[in-house]
Amino acid sequence: MAAKPFREPLLQRQVDANLQRARSMFAFGGLLLTTLLGGCGDATKPTTNGAPTTTLDIDTVIHCGSLIDGLADTPVLQQSVAIRAGRIVSVMPTSKLSSHNADATVVDLSDMTCLPGLINTHVHFDGNPEDSMDYSVYATRTAAETLQLVLDNAETTLLTGFTTVRHVGAWFPDAVYEARALIERGDAAGPRIQTAGPYLTIPGGGGDLTFPEIPPEDIPPESQQGIASTPEEFAARAEAAFAAGADFLKVIASGAVFSVGTDPGAPEMTQADIEAVVAVARRYGKKVTAHVHSDQSGKDAILAGVDSLEHASLLEDNTIALAAERGVAFSMDVYNGTYTDTIGREQGYPEVFLQRNTDTTEAQRIVFEKAYQAGVTLLYGTDAAVLPHNMGGWQFATMIEHGMTPMDAIRSATSVAADHMDLAHDVGAIAPGRLADIIAVQGDPLMRPKTLRDIPVVLKAGVIVKNAD
Repeated sequence: MAAKPFREPLLQRQVDANLQRARSMFAFGGLLLTTLLGGCGDATKPTTNGAPTTTLDIDTVIHCGSLIDGLADTPVLQQSVAIRAGRIVSVMPTSKLSSHNADATVVDLSDMTCLPGLINTHVHFDGNPEDSMDYSVYATRTAAETLQLVLDNAETTLLTGFTTVRHVGAWFPDAVYEARALIERGDAAGPRIQTAGPYLTIPGGGGDLTFPEIPPEDIPPESQQGIASTPEEFAARAEAAFAAGADFLKVIASGAVFSVGTDPGAPEMTQADIEAVVAVARRYGKKVTAHVHSDQSGKDAILAGVDSLEHASLLEDNTIALAAERGVAFSMDVYNGTYTDTIGREQGYPEVFLQRNTDTTEAQRIVFEKAYQAGVTLLYGTDAAVLPHNMGGWQFATMIEHGMTPMDAIRSATSVAADHMDLAHDVGAIAPGRLADIIAVQGDPLMRPKTLRDIPVVLKAGVIVKNAD
């Protein structure tokens, strides 16, 4: 099939701050965008009753009915967020903001709850759930089609409120590098991407693109960038991944649910293999995450020095305690087992995948509950590609059902994820100095977490990229 042409991106590059500030008055899909009269410069002046108010020189001000900043334990009512050149310059009670420069854009969300742009720490933009029914598609898509797939899924993810993601491995890492560059330049719409590059995996392992539908001679060479069999080979693959543009690394320490010839409960990499990868990452000042289902693989990965575990489905209590002691975070996709067991079954996923999903789903949720109680850092990660890319917000309710407080669930996808990704200076909270990544929903997501499944307003770096009023 022919590659689809690139669509005009929703998010346009801001050439300079003055371009945005030149907007004096316009409507964007029903949001009230107006200008207010006021003074220039940052200053404080008294009101008629003597209470101090603030005048700001800004590009945009957002009035929030309620604000969850990603840091505090409770929301705050009637807050205004002032933005200049894509960054937050102040957050204050709306009553304290009396005026600002006349050309500033005002976004009225006073009947909505504002939150930081969300972070998904486990996505794969080079695949979709329906690919599980016939993996031969990975051998037949052209490079242009794969890039377009990555860009489409990135845009979908942004429009669901996720402004930053961690791309934890790819069969087509070059397409992800290219998409990341297009998004960073403002030539395509999507979240900020940290990518692990290729899966680091053994031949025929959980990260190898070996499926009956694909003859060995048709396996795309790009998908083989991370294949290794010894610690020395894994170190070389890790070096190559960083040279190509990886931001961190991912090892496939155990078998996978969606693979052929592997067992999720069995180790695939040795502790020495993982240690070799970690040693390379430390030289670059980078992190390593490990795909883990089996308890032994989890223990090996923790002792090898990884920074986080993906899935962590079958861990025993002593391994959970070891993770808490060593400060190893878990990114646990606790919702998508439900999707696979329902939609996947209806669509005819292979029985071996469905059985493995059954074997790991409830076990993983028990580990999640224990890990939360043990104080393990839990990151929000959905395994997008197994889960559709437009369902990123569906996991919050499941996390809460299994013992996490609603605010901790939100923080797992905001400040906690940002801290783990070393991005707290830019994202993860609505706070001065950080980028103005802001979403808004109707109602209270602490009381009704399912509101986070459909996010009507999304801003990335102060630019409105979605308004579904």
